[in-house]
Amino acid sequence: MDENAPLLVIVDAANVVGSVPDGWWRDRRGAAERLRDQLAADGLPGHFGAVEIVLVVEGAARGVESVPGVRVEAAPGSGDDRMVELVAGADGRPCLVVTADRELRRRVTELGAEVTGPRTVRG
Repeated sequence: MDENAPLLVIVDAANVVGSVPDGWWRDRRGAAERLRDQLAADGLPGHFGAVEIVLVVEGAARGVESVPGVRVEAAPGSGDDRMVELVAGADGRPCLVVTADRELRRRVTELGAEVTGPRTVRG
């Protein structure tokens, strides 16, 4: 484990996008792209250290491209399963998962990740 590694921030795109009833369901991919762009511009509000942001997309949002500052991971199946894999593969590196999904929260905290809700990145 690299103690100087940036905080790994894993964002549950479907859950965060779905937390705001702004018509996202009409254009899931566009909603994920807007979230990606917001994350690239704002980073992790209130956090002053280095971060690596990974936006996990699934379903209709697959195909969203990475941009500088945000790596997009398209889950081949369940987005939740992909986020658990990312936490498990972090080799003890500090992880913060952004989701309100109770079951996902349980799964990643069992692996040592911290969890915060969608408002952390949605303002």
